[in-house]
Amino acid sequence: MLEHLKSQPADKILALMAAYKADPRTDKIDLGVGVYKDATGNTPVMRAVKEAERRIVADQTTKAYTGLAGDPAFGAAMRDLVLGDSVDATRVAAVATPGGTGAIRQALELIRMASPDATVWLSNPTWPNHPSIIKYLGMKMAEYTYFDSATRGVDFAGMMADLDGLTAGDVVLLHGCCHNPTGANLTTDQMDQVIALMQKKGAVPFIDIAYQGFGDGLDADAQITRQIVRGFDNALIAASCSKNFGIYRERTGILMAVARDADEQALAQQNLAFLNRQNYSFPPDHGARVVTTILTDPALRADWEAELEDTRNGMLALRQQLADELKRLTNSDRFDFLAHHRGMFSRLGTTPEMVEKLRADHGIYMVGDSRLNIAGLNTNTVPILANAIVVAGI
Repeated sequence: MLEHLKSQPADKILALMAAYKADPRTDKIDLGVGVYKDATGNTPVMRAVKEAERRIVADQTTKAYTGLAGDPAFGAAMRDLVLGDSVDATRVAAVATPGGTGAIRQALELIRMASPDATVWLSNPTWPNHPSIIKYLGMKMAEYTYFDSATRGVDFAGMMADLDGLTAGDVVLLHGCCHNPTGANLTTDQMDQVIALMQKKGAVPFIDIAYQGFGDGLDADAQITRQIVRGFDNALIAASCSKNFGIYRERTGILMAVARDADEQALAQQNLAFLNRQNYSFPPDHGARVVTTILTDPALRADWEAELEDTRNGMLALRQQLADELKRLTNSDRFDFLAHHRGMFSRLGTTPEMVEKLRADHGIYMVGDSRLNIAGLNTNTVPILANAIVVAGI
C-alpha cells in the first residue's frame, strides 16, 4: 500500500528553518518563521499564562473530556474577545479547534457541506496553508488582487475589480487584521465598500483573525471583523490564540459561525460538533482552559493585556527603527511602508533572487516572497538588516 504514496512538496517555511539551523555563521538572522520572539530570540511564556497554568494544575480535579465543541466557557470568552457586542450571542455557534489551522479546516469542511459548489476567494497573496487546504479538499478556489508591489500597500482598485466577479453563495476569505504575509491592511472605509459589494453579490464572509492585539490593540484589531459580521446574516470566523497568548504548542483555536437566528444557530452548532467528531472528536482543552482562566479573571486579564501591549509596542518600535534607518541610508522615503504595516510581518516586495542574495551574502533568512518577520529583529540587528537591504540593491 505505502509504495503507492507520492512525495509531497516540502513546506517552504520549514525548509527555511532547517537551512537556517544548518548555517554555521554566527551573525545570521532568522526572519522567516512566523513565531513571535523577544529581544533575546526567545518565545516567552506570558506571565498570565504561567499563573493560569499554576491555578489549573492546583485546582483541576479531572482530565475527562469536555465536549465535542469544547468547554462552553471558552467559546463565550472568545466570542466576547473577538466579536464584542457586534452580534447577538444567540446567533453564534462555536467549537474549539486545534489551533487556528484547525478552525480554518473545519470552516472549509462546513462550507463544503453547506454549499459544495461555492468558490472560496483568497487574497493574492495569502497564508500558504489557505490554498493548500482548499486544494486538498477539492474545493473551488479563486484569487483577488490584494498587494501592490510598487507601493507595498493594498491594491484596492484591483481587489474591487476582481471581487466584482463574485457570484451568489461564494465565500470571501478576509484577514481580520495584520494581513499575513504583507502587513498591509484595509481601512474601515475600504472595508465598507468590500462589504457593500459582497452584499450586492450575495457572498459570505470568512474571516481569519490570528493576530488580534499585535496591530493597533485588542479592540482596534477586532473592528474589521465586527464591522463585517454586522452586515451579514451568515459569517465564519476562525480565531487563533497562538500569538496573542503565546501558546503556540498548545494548539488553541476556535471556529465561530454567525447564523441568521437562534434556530439556524442550533443547526450550525449541531453540524460543527458533527465535524469535530469526524475529525478529532474532542478538541484539546489545556490551552483553551488557560485562555478562559485569563479572560474571566480581571487581574489576570489586566496583566495579560499589559504584556500583550508591551509586545505590540515593541514590534511597532522595531518597524519605526527599520524604516528610519533605511531612510537614513537611502535618503528616500520608499521604505516608510514598514512603519505603516501592522502585525509581525511585512512584505518587502522584492524578487526571490534578491531574497536569496540576502541569505547567501548576509545570512539573512526570510521567505522567498520577501515576507520578513519583524519580531525576529532586535535593536542591534535592525541596522544590519537595513545595511544588507541597501547593499543588495533592493
